[in-house]
Amino acid sequence: MNTCKLIEQVSKCVICKSHLPLGARPVIQFNPNAHILIAGQAPGIKVHKTGIPFNDASGDRLREWLGLTSDEFYNANNIAILPMGFCYPGKGRSGDLPPRKECAPAWREQLLTALPNIELTIVLGKYAQAYHLPHTKNQTLTELVKSWREYWPTHLVLPHPSPRNNIWLKKNPWFEHDVLPALSIRVATILNK
Repeated sequence: MNTCKLIEQVSKCVICKSHLPLGARPVIQFNPNAHILIAGQAPGIKVHKTGIPFNDASGDRLREWLGLTSDEFYNANNIAILPMGFCYPGKGRSGDLPPRKECAPAWREQLLTALPNIELTIVLGKYAQAYHLPHTKNQTLTELVKSWREYWPTHLVLPHPSPRNNIWLKKNPWFEHDVLPALSIRVATILNK
């Protein structure tokens, strides 16, 4: 299937519509030329409303970590954004619900195959971790982030950039000093080729 047809089909996907409180609205950013993949969880409510990935406080922090402006971040020729679930899953007791289980089996492999130029995959959250680094499923987030050099330079596990993770960031100051400078240099190197 050609890429344009694939993206059109993804944008019209309704396979889990009956389980979504606000209906289906797949939100991805995709171009086969992209060199960096951001593999997240699922869009939040603000992203659902705007249709723009990471159009929230998490996105502001993520762009800061990557060392990118909004224009650079939203350039699909550089950055692909494929959450594990493409639609807002709804609210749970302590944040948003997990991504819907139907999404990744239906689309992920096809989309990843259509991204031949990916040099760095940024993994956000346990569902993306389970898919992209399945052998690490028994490790905690802190263990994974601390062992970042084991997957470098092709993969990097990050804590979710949500303000909900401010406590984790305060408890782990090494992240800001060790990981983030390497990340921004790697991103700049990839995008400035």
